[in-house]
Amino acid sequence: MQTQARQLHFDTLIIGSGLAGLTLALNLAQSRRVGLITKQALLDGASGWAQGGIAAVLSEEDSLEAHIRDTLIAGAGLCSEAVTRYVVESGPRAIQWLITQGVPFTRDHDSETGYHLTREGGHSVRRVIHAADTTGRAVQQTLSEKARTHTNITVLEHHVAIDLITGAKLVRPAVHSTIRPDKNADRCHGAYVLDSAAGKVKTIAAHNTVLATGGAGKVYLYTTNPDTATGDGIAMGWRAGCRVANMEFVQFHPTCLYHPHAKSFLISEAVRGEGGLLKLADGSRFMLQYDERAELAPRDIVARAIDFEMKKRGLDCVYLDISHKPANFLREHFPNIYSRCLEFGIDITRQPIPVVPAAHYTCGGIVTGRNGRTDLDNLYAIGETAHTGLHGANRLASNSLLECLVFGQAAAEDIINQPTAPPAELPQWDESRVTNADEEVVISHNWDELRRFMWSYVGIVRTSKRLQRAQHRIKLLHEEISEYYANFRVTSDLLELRNLVDTADLIVQSALLRHESRGLHFSRDYPELLPKARDTVLKR
Repeated sequence: MQTQARQLHFDTLIIGSGLAGLTLALNLAQSRRVGLITKQALLDGASGWAQGGIAAVLSEEDSLEAHIRDTLIAGAGLCSEAVTRYVVESGPRAIQWLITQGVPFTRDHDSETGYHLTREGGHSVRRVIHAADTTGRAVQQTLSEKARTHTNITVLEHHVAIDLITGAKLVRPAVHSTIRPDKNADRCHGAYVLDSAAGKVKTIAAHNTVLATGGAGKVYLYTTNPDTATGDGIAMGWRAGCRVANMEFVQFHPTCLYHPHAKSFLISEAVRGEGGLLKLADGSRFMLQYDERAELAPRDIVARAIDFEMKKRGLDCVYLDISHKPANFLREHFPNIYSRCLEFGIDITRQPIPVVPAAHYTCGGIVTGRNGRTDLDNLYAIGETAHTGLHGANRLASNSLLECLVFGQAAAEDIINQPTAPPAELPQWDESRVTNADEEVVISHNWDELRRFMWSYVGIVRTSKRLQRAQHRIKLLHEEISEYYANFRVTSDLLELRNLVDTADLIVQSALLRHESRGLHFSRDYPELLPKARDTVLKR
């Protein structure tokens, strides 16, 4: 049974502990008391899974204009040029801050910068600074250690945000809440948070609250994201009254290992670059039917081709075969892929690798300004949770961690320039009218159903009929989950499912409104590109 904990208060409450949240916390902690909550352990977010690196102009061979141009091209006409310029110009300073924090980027003493820069898809020059092939982990470990030991940062692990406490909610009480009206309906006062380890719901008051919860990859059956990526911040911001934009643009990676126990393991594009061939179960190739570049076509083309073959033939996966290359070559060039596949009984030197496309990155999110501010006073959103205008209709590789850094620092500067305020006394969480759940199988069943129909109907290739089918099922799920939420005590699984359903609804609404094919949104009913690019902005 849940019990009520006393109210906590911080100058700033940060919900999420990825690169965006940690950057903000460390930049605020010299002058503010910071509460940093995370659903699992401090290192379990999506930032730590980033393999590639961080894009920034660090070399004399590069230029700000080139990085801006590459970003705008990838964004298919929907990037904000002003925001893109701001982020790119802020990049070198952000990287230098990470270096001063002690992040062990890979060195190259023969280069002008002293660091090794690599090049990824969509970039015209080498500009991606990295720490081997585990950049996200290196950055997260470095910053997490500093956050844990800072006297002004309180880290609350295994804490799941339930909902934001806003003036609007005071006027119109939510389930479990008996809050009195507040004269300011457009202000955030903090959040209700479930301490999942202790079974307690905490009321946390804060002068500023920041949503930094990452993306929503777990809304799909196959994803490269960790289990924490359930769209929590986007859903909470939406329920609180924030605008949400461009949720139809979900980036899919074409080749994720398909195995019941191999969650979220990517098979690098380098495998195709070194001669890997995509095949059906009978050994026949199919990519030449879709693009003359075959397996070396751009990521979105390869992902759509695989998706089409799977849907047309009713397949669970396709196969990536590089077994024709010498075994020593494969073990030397792909040691991690080789050893990981071998754990699941797949010897890539002799067998093809079963692969599926997987949801990778949420390009849309809560609408923010250049300082991370949302539509609500005292509420910010940063990182993958936010829609800043940087990514447009398709994110340029390695711009995501850059965005986390730049907007984490921008939000910190904005917050520091504000006066602090005394703590607000907020009503406690009320669960007097709810009971313990009798059958939690409802949650697992609905979770599975949602992820499967989102994959089938709202995936890489879409039609209006598929989207309408998904919308109908989401409506039914939403009603069922709302009833469950109203009658039973909250659990972390229930909260994540509730957020996933809200996020799925936003994706489908946005996709139905876009009557064209642009960037990551491909519709068979609207295959052409409209002459003018417009954001899809949803309001409650």
